[in-house]
Amino acid sequence: MSKQNIVPLEIESMNEELANFMANLKQNTPGEIEFHQAVEEVAEIILPYISDKPEIKTAKILERLTEPDRSIIFRVTWEDDEGVIHTNRGYRVQHNNAIGPYKGGLRFHPTVSLSILKFLAFEQTFKNSLTGLPLGGGKGGADFDPKGKSDREIMRFCQSFMTELSKHIGPYTDVPAGDIGVGAREISYLFGQYKRINGKFTGVLTGKGLSYGGSLIRTEATGYGAVYMLEDMLAVKGKSLEGKVACVSGSGNVAEYATEKLIELGAKVVTLSDSSGFIYDPAGITREKLDYIRDLKQVRRGRISEYAKEFGVEFFADKRPWGIICDVALPCATQNELDGDDAKKLIQNGCIAVSEGANMPSTKDAVNAFIAAKVIFAPGKAANAGGVAVSGLEMTQNSIRLGWSHEELDKRLRDIMLNIHKQCVECGVEEDGYINYVKGANIAGFKKVSEAMLAYGVM
Repeated sequence: MSKQNIVPLEIESMNEELANFMANLKQNTPGEIEFHQAVEEVAEIILPYISDKPEIKTAKILERLTEPDRSIIFRVTWEDDEGVIHTNRGYRVQHNNAIGPYKGGLRFHPTVSLSILKFLAFEQTFKNSLTGLPLGGGKGGADFDPKGKSDREIMRFCQSFMTELSKHIGPYTDVPAGDIGVGAREISYLFGQYKRINGKFTGVLTGKGLSYGGSLIRTEATGYGAVYMLEDMLAVKGKSLEGKVACVSGSGNVAEYATEKLIELGAKVVTLSDSSGFIYDPAGITREKLDYIRDLKQVRRGRISEYAKEFGVEFFADKRPWGIICDVALPCATQNELDGDDAKKLIQNGCIAVSEGANMPSTKDAVNAFIAAKVIFAPGKAANAGGVAVSGLEMTQNSIRLGWSHEELDKRLRDIMLNIHKQCVECGVEEDGYINYVKGANIAGFKKVSEAMLAYGVM
């Protein structure tokens, strides 16, 4: 056989292996579209990586990682302020605890489903591995919408939710945190109910208030981390964020604190968004304008369109910001918010780097487009690991009964993100010198988990 035919045959064989792998997965988990998307992104990189590693293939590590350790589904019944009874569905997906207790957020949103939580828990396992902290992966939540609910209604829902969830979590078993729809208020109600049921004050939840065991910079961590990752990626190319124009999506904690850090590092942020559309501020969002957004979204719970009216800028209803000319982009809203067409617009407009602040915000077509165009692209499992990193540090502080300063925690976060970048580079450099951060993050995250699973034997 000629040398020229070897590579195409190997590629054809690998494509067939991936197709068979995904066909089996879809047959076993029908309709779980988000989960299939997350697994395929990992499998297309890990299958070639393990092709010469018979111990991993024989032990079926990748196959085992596509089946969570357990998926818990339960009824949550609660009473509103009018005395009407409501029923929601609660979940906790405990994906893998090979390197530590299950760790991952709780999401309260009408779109929550088993598929979404399985994808998030799957991603969380690799993300947590990359942090270097002893954390497994999990995710949970409910199809409950906190929007429009009173504090008392949210309290009653959280208490009902935790009454069942408390049977399955603990400081050495599973340590949930917040996510979309679960902020400081919800965490406080959840933690209070856990403490009431168990009669113990333990570090069973992270994202707690500072007065009862929380950590400084936890709120800022995901947004800061996504920017630190972006800063490190640009540094490899001899560039910095100084003077760069940035498009950011979302207007929650991740987007707000990514914007704050971008401003601090000299970038100009020109967009933010919510589910109603996005604002475009060509002059740039200043610290004062950011304070307005925080009050708008966190206190008044208003819409981003109000920013446009306040500062006389344009609001694009029901649109996403990816058509705006920028140097760097940070999707910080939700999954699959940036598709292939959006990616092409960003590339055509000269975007040189993308750092995902949300979980899987770019579709497969978008990711492929960025990589084909050699755009520097950091996937969420690497770029948004700052949140869970500081959650892990909160767990440590709870265990040793000490609290670290803002400066100490920010330094630890910066070091963790620097180490994540280093792992991605080591595992992701292509033959032409391009750093494929998707490949690097998946391989680096997989290596640690697979080594632990191999060490345990068949279980």
